Amino acid sequence: MRVYLSVDMEGVTGLTDPEEMHAGGRGYERGCELMTGDANAVVAGAFEAGARAVLLNDAHGSTKNLRVDLLDPRATLIRGPGKPHRMAQGLTADFDAACFVGYHARAGVPHGVLNHTWMGKEIHNVYLNDEICGETRLVAGFAGALGVPVALVTGDDAVCEEAAELLGEVETVAVKKGVDRFSAELLPPSVAQERIREAAGRALNRLSDFSPYVVQPPYRLGVEWNSTAIAAGCALVPGTRLVGPRHTEFETGDYHEIMALFGLFAMIAGQVACGSGIYG
Repeated sequence: MRVYLSVDMEGVTGLTDPEEMHAGGRGYERGCELMTGDANAVVAGAFEAGARAVLLNDAHGSTKNLRVDLLDPRATLIRGPGKPHRMAQGLTADFDAACFVGYHARAGVPHGVLNHTWMGKEIHNVYLNDEICGETRLVAGFAGALGVPVALVTGDDAVCEEAAELLGEVETVAVKKGVDRFSAELLPPSVAQERIREAAGRALNRLSDFSPYVVQPPYRLGVEWNSTAIAAGCALVPGTRLVGPRHTEFETGDYHEIMALFGLFAMIAGQVACGSGIYG
């Protein structure tokens, strides 16, 4: 059994502060340790359930957050920027299951801790085939296009609710209960990570209960930006069109292009926002 882990950071045990999400911020180094701890808990549960290989993909921000020196030695890690498939880099059809670790609720969910979709302020909403879409749905759709089911989602209670609504009887672990976007009731790491380990084992011991999450092609990606300038810049990408002053749309028959496009969009949006001062 081969298991794939996409590891984000906002839904990691103990974290609530945006400062903890980026290098140089207050608490970031400890956040990286906690992120690695949650990931290792899944790795441990996977091997207990009979996995023969586990691949982790650092899916947050700089994608240089997981501590390879603290990584379970039975696993391997994809680290660093420039990954064409971003949060799903390394996921292929020969994996038996995908697990999402440290995930968070989509943009606009009131009690979602650090809720957003792909970018924290530049994107208001994302739509996939005209339905609202968070990162859980986005990456699950990529896995589903490859025939790989999602078996486990860990993060705050809001993303667990989102995953259950989307994926059915998927195993979930809520490591924190959101109060608002920047506050939550937290579990101690030892408790949360033990629950994650147990849930990973349960999930992989009942893989037959899970089906891939399949989005029917063609795939239509809509993004509602916070800025007309960002929307105009992203509309320069071939195949992308403006469907409103702040709304772009892209359609393709290849889900790989959906994942890759977000990388281009993020570079354009980040450049426009960083150069626009208070108007960003």
